[in-house]
Amino acid sequence: MSRPTIYDVAREAGVAASTVSRAYARPGRVNAETAQRVFRAAERLGYRSGSAGQPADRAVRHAIALVVADVTNPFYGDIIKGAYEAAREAGYQLILSHTNESPKVERQTIEQELDQVDGLVIASSRMTDSALRMVAKQKAVVLLNRSIPEANCVLNDAERGIRRAVEHLAKLGHERITYVAGPEASWSDGVRWRAVRKVAAELRLEARRVGPCEPTVLAGISAALRVAELESTAVQAYNDQLAIGIVKGLRRLGIDVPSQVSVIGFDNIIFDELVEPQLTTIASPLYRMGFTGVQNCIAVAQGAQPSGDPLVLPVRLVVRGSTARRSRQVS
Repeated sequence: MSRPTIYDVAREAGVAASTVSRAYARPGRVNAETAQRVFRAAERLGYRSGSAGQPADRAVRHAIALVVADVTNPFYGDIIKGAYEAAREAGYQLILSHTNESPKVERQTIEQELDQVDGLVIASSRMTDSALRMVAKQKAVVLLNRSIPEANCVLNDAERGIRRAVEHLAKLGHERITYVAGPEASWSDGVRWRAVRKVAAELRLEARRVGPCEPTVLAGISAALRVAELESTAVQAYNDQLAIGIVKGLRRLGIDVPSQVSVIGFDNIIFDELVEPQLTTIASPLYRMGFTGVQNCIAVAQGAQPSGDPLVLPVRLVVRGSTARRSRQVS
């Protein structure tokens, strides 16, 4: 069995976790009767304080863990910035962890951090719903780009974004759209592919799928051959890195973007305006997502109840040079 934490003591004593922290670290700031109730609860549970009057549970240091799938992915840059700013404003430390797109590494990382932090913000989790539920039972958890009823969740409005993108392609005369999928364990990937199929059916367009793929430029370059074989004139990629790779891969095959194939990404990362042609994409409010995620996590750690409904942030279609009116089929 895992050792009891200040949260267990707080529940047993009927007080806030911060009160337990003060009872050990600053006894003079806690009512004597309340302090005794805390100490009795701790004794019943077998909770032990550390040296120098500090509780053994390091959660009292006010830290939030931010767990991301791949710290090298530019998608996470603004999320991390927003998360750090929210933590700084609240006087919390932010502990950043990278899980290399692995559900196993993600689970191990979270298990190691549970006793060190007040809460966790998990971005684009690759773990199963049941594994996330277990974590949410033990600690304040906020999920970014993932939704389960048991946790506070912050999402982008992917369905609306995909609708705008597919409608844009339809107005340009495209009839065949290929969706280049992301990682198999990605919850967001399933949402985006279902949205592509739904909108394509409404507009009487043909929708096909390539993948799953790693969300990288190299994977996009590899997927370009399959895109060409399907003779689609338009591509909606899972993310911007894949989209950039697809553009490069198609050009290596002698297929021009956008005159022969239009390509749209998702996220609006910094590189979209640095490539040629500049990438049309669905822009997500990444900084706000990170900031709001940490804010909400701190609130839940301090006793607020999760709303139950995900917070859905708006997205927008940013039209640049990688999409154009359909002229001819890929041959």
